[in-house]
Amino acid sequence: MPGQNVDYADSEVNVESSVRWPARADVIGVQVSCVDYDTAVSCILRAANCDQPGVVSCHAVHAIVTASGDRSLRDKVNRFSMITPDGQPVRWALNLLHGAGLRDRVYGPELTLRVCRAAAEQRVPIYLYGGNPKTLEALKRQLCEQFPDLQIAGSESPPFRALTDDENAEACERINRSGAKILLIGLGCPKQDLFAAENSDRIKAVQLCVGAAFDFHAGAKPTAPGWMQKYGLEWLFRLWCEPQRLWKRYLVTNTIFCVKLAISAPAAIWRRVF
Repeated sequence: MPGQNVDYADSEVNVESSVRWPARADVIGVQVSCVDYDTAVSCILRAANCDQPGVVSCHAVHAIVTASGDRSLRDKVNRFSMITPDGQPVRWALNLLHGAGLRDRVYGPELTLRVCRAAAEQRVPIYLYGGNPKTLEALKRQLCEQFPDLQIAGSESPPFRALTDDENAEACERINRSGAKILLIGLGCPKQDLFAAENSDRIKAVQLCVGAAFDFHAGAKPTAPGWMQKYGLEWLFRLWCEPQRLWKRYLVTNTIFCVKLAISAPAAIWRRVF
């Protein structure tokens, strides 16, 4: 288990299936799981095999700041089964504030591949929800080439507008009827989190919100070099690739994250030390 001195929020245990979700700790108001890749994959697959619904979301700085500043969204995501430290700064914050001792982040695109590999090995069917039709088809081809035994029970590209109540109910029914045990959602933040939260009592599968993973693995968008990812500079690479769309997201949210972290860090460190 990573970390020995973490000031955890209570972990969640389902008595019937005995699936224990990782304990969580506060990062500027959001309860982030102190978790590594192996534990995250194990929990997701165990829940899927036990037919236990759950919601997992991968939160980088943008997602943390968005939830931190929106009470309704924050209340929703803090009820999720697991929020992984998707970005390196989020991992650093867990280590700084709570002594988590995490050696790596749990990045949505990488977690997607690891979950798909485990799902293929254990014959656990998945469902893909998100992306545009072209991206979705390319993603399915790539996943099937990489994991020949992967069972893709279904896939769909929802409209970019908000779904009507009937459309949402029908989508949930299609997902449940497919027999999928893991639902990969690639709608971006906060849309994917709102969809997962709204349907947490309707969808039987484990929902896994993975952000831009669909675009990356389909080859629709480039990924940052490994060294930039290691040092928390992926945001700079993506900003360089899409400056008009992402300048506000990164420059504003990164600043807010740093300010809020600076305010909360002294008190958190004092409590941990003393």
